Amino acid sequence: MTKLLAQDNPFGSITPPDAVAKYSDSPGQGIGNLIQTVIWILIVGAGIYALLNFVLAGYAFLSAGDDPKKVAGAWAKIWQTALGLAIAAGSFILAAIFGQLIFGDPRFILNPNIPTL
Repeated sequence: MTKLLAQDNPFGSITPPDAVAKYSDSPGQGIGNLIQTVIWILIVGAGIYALLNFVLAGYAFLSAGDDPKKVAGAWAKIWQTALGLAIAAGSFILAAIFGQLIFGDPRFILNPNIPTL
């Protein structure tokens, strides 16, 4: 598959400062590891938040009784939580598609490797 950008690496080569390079096994991996860790923390946080929302919406649904407004509100919360969870899961697919189109590697955005000279 062809790349959208004419260059192999649109950002060029960056050499990390010596103070930063000593904390990484290979040069250029520090910022990539930071980005990857932040992405995973956000996805795990979205999953925990969705689980909490499902539990609270289920409780609201069970305690709604015969009130149609409360039942509709609980169903809306369940639907919105499911949609948000689908968006969080779909972000992995979008990241793979954009990584393949722009960088030629579907894992580039979720597991970045920043090259150095």
